[in-house]
Order: sequence, then structure tokens, then C-alpha cells
Amino acid sequence: MLNAIYKKVRSGYIAWVEEIPGVNTQGYTKKKARENLEDALKEFIAARRALTKREKATPNTLVRERLIV
Repeated sequence: MLNAIYKKVRSGYIAWVEEIPGVNTQGYTKKKARENLEDALKEFIAARRALTKREKATPNTLVRERLIV
């Protein structure tokens, strides 16, 4: 489970995922900020997966497993 943090500012809300630096966004409403934050997190995960796929590792040097916290 991750924590979404919302801060009310003059122009609406800013939002970020507490546990993952760099996953942040904004929105005019808290609902829109939440939607944008979900999109930002999905894009972050997709980008990290793409980087892993591009890793030029020799066979059997990378191990992927599910991590349940």
C-alpha cells in the first residue's frame, strides 16, 4: 500500500506518493489531482519496467519476483 499526500494550494492541489520520490502532480480539485497521481504512478512504473527490459544484462543475471509488502 502506498500513501497519496495532498496539499491545498491557491491554484488547487498538489499531490505526491509519499514512498516514491518523483511521483507527483497537481490538479484544480482533489479528485483531479488523485486521477493525475494515479496516471503519474502508472507512467513511472511503465518507465521503470522499460528500463529493466533495455538492461543489457547477460542471461541469468536479473531475477524478477513479486514483492508483496
